[in-house]
Amino acid sequence: MTILSIVGARPQFIKEAVIQREISKRLDVKEIVVHTGQHYDENMSGAFFEVLKMKEPDYNLGIQSCSHSEMTGQMMIELEKVIAKEEPEAVLLYGDTNSTLAGALVCAKMKIKTAHIEAGLRQLPRDMPEEINRVIIDRISDFLFVPSDLSAKNLKAEGIENNVFIVGDVMYDLYSIMCSKFDYSLIRKLGLEKNNYIIMTLHRDFNVDNKKVLANILNEVNRISKECKVVFPVHPRTKARIEKFGLNNIIKDVFVIEPLDYLKLMGLTQNAYKIITDSGGYQKEAYFASKSACVIMPDTGWRELIEIGVNKLVQPSNLYKEVFSNERHQMPEEIYGDGNAAKKIIDILFEDPI
Repeated sequence: MTILSIVGARPQFIKEAVIQREISKRLDVKEIVVHTGQHYDENMSGAFFEVLKMKEPDYNLGIQSCSHSEMTGQMMIELEKVIAKEEPEAVLLYGDTNSTLAGALVCAKMKIKTAHIEAGLRQLPRDMPEEINRVIIDRISDFLFVPSDLSAKNLKAEGIENNVFIVGDVMYDLYSIMCSKFDYSLIRKLGLEKNNYIIMTLHRDFNVDNKKVLANILNEVNRISKECKVVFPVHPRTKARIEKFGLNNIIKDVFVIEPLDYLKLMGLTQNAYKIITDSGGYQKEAYFASKSACVIMPDTGWRELIEIGVNKLVQPSNLYKEVFSNERHQMPEEIYGDGNAAKKIIDILFEDPI
């Protein structure tokens, strides 16, 4: 059997690493990995192949730095060629990126079975590119592997009930597998005290593309840093906006560092006081590490964590107040499964005639 996996962004590399590990146990399966090139920064792409011991992609389409429509169109053209050549029995799709949408559309037209890993997430606003992608991908995929009960309920509310499988989250699988290998060296290197620093990640267009909004966030963060050190692994997009808007001086008290690979980021996260982020994946990784996150977004696909009070949706102007809120909540276990999502996914694909 030949399975083709499509990846193109940081979270997808992480998920693929876990699935790949499980597939490698099956001697009768050949996996073809296609990297669309959507994320190309070394720290956010290449490092995963080295740290997570992933095999190099069989194909790298090198598609990047263009509009959503152009990117999706180019990906569809090139993916169609690869799929026609390799003739996979099934294609694995991850998350909600343009790479995922392109793969889903091509497979639907070529009548190739698709498995959407991390199906069923929903969030406002509905015109957000990722949300548009999610809805379309879930409508045309053959297997919908959801990370939580809430994701399954989201699909049911839209009339989608067939071939929906609650398997847990493959990112929790990865956390469980890799926790003994987390890299804690930056704690000492940066002179940080355990449980007495905050990590911030920031990259969403609604937070960084508007000078006033970005300046507001950075002012709040610098204010926070005067009471509790803030480590800011700056995304290339955000770094470019800060420089363009001339805002570097605002964060003079913040530890601004280059993007981190997974092991270093999670090593820092394990010993942080709190997390500030607008990343879909990282707000969940904070929960895995039993840390609360202030999520600078109007909504989140991981509403479970908001509903139980572990994470909070915050407005930039309230960031300082929310970070130092003393509210404490019990961290419930197994919201996202038991660490065996990848095995369940592969078992289901093999049990079901593809």
